[in-house]
Amino acid sequence: MDFRELECFVVLSEELHFARTAERLYLSPGRVSQLVRSLETRIGGRLFDRTSRHVHLTPLGERFLANLRPSYDGLANALSRAKAAAREVTGVLRVGFLATPTDAVTGSVRAFEGRHPECEAELVEIPLSDPFSRLRAGQVDVAFTLLPVDEPDLATGAVLNRVSYRLGLSTRHPLAARARIDAEDLASVPLIGVEGPAPRWWRERVAPSVTPSGRPIPRAGAVATTQEGLTQVALDRGGMLFCTPTAAHHERPDISFVPVTGLPPSILGLAWVKAAETAAVRAFDEAAAGHALGVEALVA
Repeated sequence: MDFRELECFVVLSEELHFARTAERLYLSPGRVSQLVRSLETRIGGRLFDRTSRHVHLTPLGERFLANLRPSYDGLANALSRAKAAAREVTGVLRVGFLATPTDAVTGSVRAFEGRHPECEAELVEIPLSDPFSRLRAGQVDVAFTLLPVDEPDLATGAVLNRVSYRLGLSTRHPLAARARIDAEDLASVPLIGVEGPAPRWWRERVAPSVTPSGRPIPRAGAVATTQEGLTQVALDRGGMLFCTPTAAHHERPDISFVPVTGLPPSILGLAWVKAAETAAVRAFDEAAAGHALGVEALVA
């Protein structure tokens, strides 16, 4: 049975006036009449006597109201409490991050918990090769991700940073000593990509298949995580692209991170399942955006 029909019946029994009922429920009087008729059809009898001037409950309507009222009030109270809880920013918010907890991640968590001390942000690592499965499974509530996101069921937030790329190479690689390389030079460097189930556009973002001018870029296998990729790079099995903050986080003596010019920037933001959006998710996105603005102001 449609709760809206029951709600309309209860309010009309209180107001005994179609226009006032419509005003309380933010409906048109015609829609109120339609809902009442639908409920009467379900029950098989008239619940109201209507004239041009008056509306009254029938004996059937009075009995139905008496029987319905306790259950209706309980359901209405449950809905009200659920709505109030959905507006609260409390409990635990599970935040997914891609392999490297850079300042964009940890700074956002600090900003969020500073604004909402009754809610704890719990960090959960997400594999580079599977950026969205944990979101869709409800294992995380919101996740840091590369933007833009081409997934119809996901919503995204503000841009948190926009940074250049560095190419991770073994220190034994001929290009490792360069001060920088151009994106067209990638045509001579086999790139390490990521395995599925990452969508195709994501795999292309991590390891493009062509240079900006369209020259093919060779492949050097695929990995599931950033750490696997770093290991392959250190063994001189190929190069791998990293955003600048991630490269700085993973500095080590056997890998050179060479700046790359000519590529579109790496853009970081947040994503969440549209149907599972909560006040806490919105609050985290706002806190992350505020932190990003503060960092940008300091850098400027």
